Amino acid sequence: MTLKITVLLENRRRNGSPLRAKAGLSLLVEDGQKTILFDTGPDDSFLHNAALLGIDPGAIDVAVLSHGHYDHCGGVAFLPDNTTIICHPDAARERHAALTLAGRSQRIKKLSLEIDYSRHQMIRSASPVPISDSTLWSGEIAVARPKAYGLLDRHGGRPDFIVDEGALVHQSARGLTIVTGCGHRGIVNIVRHCQRITGIEHVHALIGGFHLRSASPLSIRRIGRFLRAQNTERIVGCHCTGMWGNIWLSGRLSSLATGDIITI
Repeated sequence: MTLKITVLLENRRRNGSPLRAKAGLSLLVEDGQKTILFDTGPDDSFLHNAALLGIDPGAIDVAVLSHGHYDHCGGVAFLPDNTTIICHPDAARERHAALTLAGRSQRIKKLSLEIDYSRHQMIRSASPVPISDSTLWSGEIAVARPKAYGLLDRHGGRPDFIVDEGALVHQSARGLTIVTGCGHRGIVNIVRHCQRITGIEHVHALIGGFHLRSASPLSIRRIGRFLRAQNTERIVGCHCTGMWGNIWLSGRLSSLATGDIITI
């Protein structure tokens, strides 16, 4: 059964395209049973682009939010009432980017939005959630030594380890296709988690944001070795993967733009 992924929104677009491109991510995933909206981008741009691509938003069976940063969930405000949404229980937490100097962290930008989730049919789960016979939401990804990305809440200054981040996992005879939003929890951790919850070792494709814009050379080499060991046939980076991704996976990594379609 063919898996089809249409890029409704990405950081860039092809030259001459009338589609919008913004910092964010929104993918339409069709697995033959369900039509899944994976992330919404920051605003209504995913709907604007869907209309130009001839896609009916009413055909969406379920929306999945990879995590609670505004560039992945801001478009929830433009979804029809009673949309079924799958996300982690902490996806709506207030969060801020922060700058740390001399051991003290200072908030510099709010990364969450005030979103009315009460309009929708919410499935909040830290555990995996089946979506169809072949596709599931990964739930919370366990990390032994999590990395903080900013601060939680307005007061208290607790570090934000993005525990709400999860991935979309498709299973087929060719192996796993793993779709990530940003990869804050670490690509190696994400892949191992998906292998563990499915019992399938082979990763056929890895698609999405890999968050390698500021990764250290040592981390990049480690990730590269890990993915080569997986013998993954398709690695498609977008959104926050960054130029480092093109370096450490030169010759193996392809990139996405708004309007692109992947079939697996």
